Amino acid sequence: MRRHIHSARDFLLSIIDFFYPPFKRLMNIQTFRYAASGGGNTLLGLISYYISYKYIFAEKTFDIGFFAFKGHIAALILSFCVTFPVGFFMSKYVVFSDSNMKGRIQLFRYLMVCLFNLALNYILLKVFVELLYIYPVIAQVITICIVVVFSYIAQRNYSFKIAQGEEAKG
Repeated sequence: MRRHIHSARDFLLSIIDFFYPPFKRLMNIQTFRYAASGGGNTLLGLISYYISYKYIFAEKTFDIGFFAFKGHIAALILSFCVTFPVGFFMSKYVVFSDSNMKGRIQLFRYLMVCLFNLALNYILLKVFVELLYIYPVIAQVITICIVVVFSYIAQRNYSFKIAQGEEAKG
């Protein structure tokens, strides 16, 4: 399993790093890798949001019996379920692979940041769609732009920081 993860990591890094030279003066390699992998995961999230909003939930309320989600919120939750595991893999193995923090701690911290991002995304979508009447897919694009900035800072300085002391792998 570990060999397959490293093969996938090496493959993805070779693709991402191929495009780095023109950006060398603008940002360091880690920031570029975060932008590339995060951008890919964001695009995956936006595509899954659009497909689920338009076709799975058909822009209608999704009732699960004890609670009903408006279509744009149900699409947000489904999109989160798609992008969370992909984002963690990319962050752990491609972007912040130099982190020596234990994987379970990284996962927990990544989940905490992602849940905060999900809550922020939820609040912004509610405001943009239900108060400002912006079309949900456009509102999601605006929301993504806001959330991405916070996410990078939090992931770099909290979820995948270089650990010291007890948390480090040994």
